[in-house]
Amino acid sequence: MKFNEYLKDKLYVIIFSLISYFIILLILLAFKTKSEVIISITIILFITFISLLLIDYFRKQKFYNDLLENIDNLDKAYLVLETLVKPDFYEGKLLCEALYTINKSMNENIKMEKEQLTDFKEYLEMWIHEVKVPLASLVLTLNNHREPVKTKNILKRLEDYVDQVLYYVRSENAEKDYFIKEVNLNKIIKNVGIRNMDDLLDNKIEYITENISYKVETDSKWLEFILNQIVNNSIKYKRSIKNSYIKITCEDNEYTTTLIIEDNGKGIPSSDIKQVFDKTFTGTNGREKNTSTGMGLYIAKNLCQKLGHKIAIESKENEYTKVYITFAKNNYYDVLK
Repeated sequence: MKFNEYLKDKLYVIIFSLISYFIILLILLAFKTKSEVIISITIILFITFISLLLIDYFRKQKFYNDLLENIDNLDKAYLVLETLVKPDFYEGKLLCEALYTINKSMNENIKMEKEQLTDFKEYLEMWIHEVKVPLASLVLTLNNHREPVKTKNILKRLEDYVDQVLYYVRSENAEKDYFIKEVNLNKIIKNVGIRNMDDLLDNKIEYITENISYKVETDSKWLEFILNQIVNNSIKYKRSIKNSYIKITCEDNEYTTTLIIEDNGKGIPSSDIKQVFDKTFTGTNGREKNTSTGMGLYIAKNLCQKLGHKIAIESKENEYTKVYITFAKNNYYDVLK
């Protein structure tokens, strides 16, 4: 802390003090005060003012010099608060409080970023292991030059896995990627059916759509991905029964449009139902299949929240599963709360 810079900072105080002194001097002269008294008062005021300036300077000099020196010497400058003695002047206390608040906010953000990075690394590692299986199957199938339908199904699985990791990454900054506009549910639902046609036929699952000609405010690309995750789960967890189906319908009222995806597959055990949207939760069915990442419904819910939709699920084991996606009308998002 340089003294000349300190004086520049106190320039207004010095000017105001000089003006005040000259006013006092004029008053003393007006009352014909003796020169000895005027000189004595001048000396006292001068000594008092200089002393106050020096005391204030040296109090602050030590604190700010320590602050700057410690910042230069520390590898992690944000730890500088731990090295400082709490100052006894008000400006220093305010600065320490501000630095503490900033430091706390930064630590919280760093912690959140680290957690997100750790989660992503864990998911990516798991995803790599999952994607190796269809890749190995594809290589084996191509080497044998047979089973074109199987090859197509493997490629479909690879595409789904790639989409899943892509949308997981995008979901962290979804606001930069989605575009809300009025879209036709009928078109999106048909696209999902076409994409999964081979799997539906291979598994002898009927894809039923009823009363779906509604328009909602959403992002068509994101919604198609969400529906694809739900339909994939329905196919994956079908029961070995006749007349397996996936039925998609809509319910509409004044404030909302609700999309319902229903299947008569294995269903979800009551012990698992509350955790199906949790990250990496595979549940009883997932452990039996041993091909579940536990990320599909987690990503679906995350994207629904970003888009302002509500997603819910109900199920009865060995009977049915129903997934509800609710879209608000005219920005009545409070209806969903």
